[in-house]
Amino acid sequence: MRDLLIELDRDSPKSLQSQLREVLVSAILAGHLKPTDKLPSTRHLSRQLRISRNTSVLVYQGLVEDGYLRTSQRSGYYVNETVLEMGVHRSARSIDEALEAPTETIDWAARMKKFPGGQANISKPKDWRKLPFPFIYGQPDQKLFPITDWRDCVYKSMSKQWLDAWTQDTQNDDDQMLVEQIRTRILPRRGILVGEDQILVTLGAQQSLYTAASLLVDSHTRVALENPGYPDARNIFALRTDRITPQPVDRDGLIVGENLRDIDILYTTPSHQLPTNVTMSPQRRRALLERSREEDFLIIEDDYELETNYVGEPLPALKSSDRDGRVIYVGSFSKTLFPGLRLGFVVADAPLIAEMRALRRLMVRHPPMNNQRSTAFFLSLGHYDVFVRRLHRTYHQRWKTMGEALAKHLPQATVSRGQGGSSYWVELPEGSTAPADQIAKAALAEGILIEPGKVYFTGPCGEYSFRLGFSSIEDDVIETGIERLAHVIAQHSVN
Repeated sequence: MRDLLIELDRDSPKSLQSQLREVLVSAILAGHLKPTDKLPSTRHLSRQLRISRNTSVLVYQGLVEDGYLRTSQRSGYYVNETVLEMGVHRSARSIDEALEAPTETIDWAARMKKFPGGQANISKPKDWRKLPFPFIYGQPDQKLFPITDWRDCVYKSMSKQWLDAWTQDTQNDDDQMLVEQIRTRILPRRGILVGEDQILVTLGAQQSLYTAASLLVDSHTRVALENPGYPDARNIFALRTDRITPQPVDRDGLIVGENLRDIDILYTTPSHQLPTNVTMSPQRRRALLERSREEDFLIIEDDYELETNYVGEPLPALKSSDRDGRVIYVGSFSKTLFPGLRLGFVVADAPLIAEMRALRRLMVRHPPMNNQRSTAFFLSLGHYDVFVRRLHRTYHQRWKTMGEALAKHLPQATVSRGQGGSSYWVELPEGSTAPADQIAKAALAEGILIEPGKVYFTGPCGEYSFRLGFSSIEDDVIETGIERLAHVIAQHSVN
């Protein structure tokens, strides 16, 4: 009998049964267990690992059913030879030898035409959840998410009745149930009434922007962007044209005037300007649509936080007043469900959607159909509406708490709170000597995570501004975190 050195992590989120199976499968496929090796009995393995015998029995039985093990009458369990025969051919070279640096290297820099790796991006530490005061933007509070309801929708989508909906390759079609839910449940809330041929499901807002830019922008295209604005939108357009003009923003959102001349495309976030959160006024929205007709430019409207408004009734989307088809509307489920889902949608005239669908097919065909169908059930069964109301109540309270804490502990700072969203935009008092990058580094050492604002600007601006998110931090620690942040700022101002 072959003794196995197996360690199970009892603190792991994986079950002991899953861990044991994973270890045995890895040992078999790596060739560490031979067909002639007899595996320990279930009773012996249970005593060795201090687990129930039932766990060992279930793992062995599962491996037998899946063809990894075979049983010999009254003899025990052995590795199935056919599994090893189907294994990957192994080279005589070791992995370490294969990873040794080659004698000659390819000059990739000379071959590549684009260098997105050099663009400025928002960065977040991977271990941010361990921090006591994570004022990080765009990350979910896992305790708020209705995991049971979501699990039920996933199980429902996997029933035999719906297998055809997500197991087959639909080439470039979307889940019709999800499209119908977006068309009849999501878009009317924003005042948008369109047909199915005007909706495309995407892998989040990023893919919507990238696909639209791929079709509409070349080196001669003139693109206008809010400044400050969304870094990834700027980066996407910058890969295709250097004719990008930053546009100023004030308390009513994007400024509309003579600055919007000689452009072909405008990217804007009118509902909650990113990152300042200000909402574009109705008067300015009407002026913007009129300007787009006069100057003959297209508008890409990014409605990234469409469900978070705390002051009065939310204004309809810019797209709702579009009578000429000039507005391309981009929406996402990242801020309401969870960003890891990677599901969004774009609304535009049917000819553009048809070409975006064709281009998407060349990239990924379509977003995973199982995720689309699960989301469709989550919407149709009413779970989405219940969850949004819960988010709204929680975020509204955190929004109030953070606003009061900033007024109390950072009264000299300029704070932009807008009418909703899940963050605050803060500008340090005039005369501050320490830029936000330096303060962010010092704050992180105290367990406080903030996002310096420089990355949101085009050009040398924003060094004394930062963003504070509240979507993933408990309400009862917000004020303490702001107080400690104010102390860090005061220390560095003195220094």
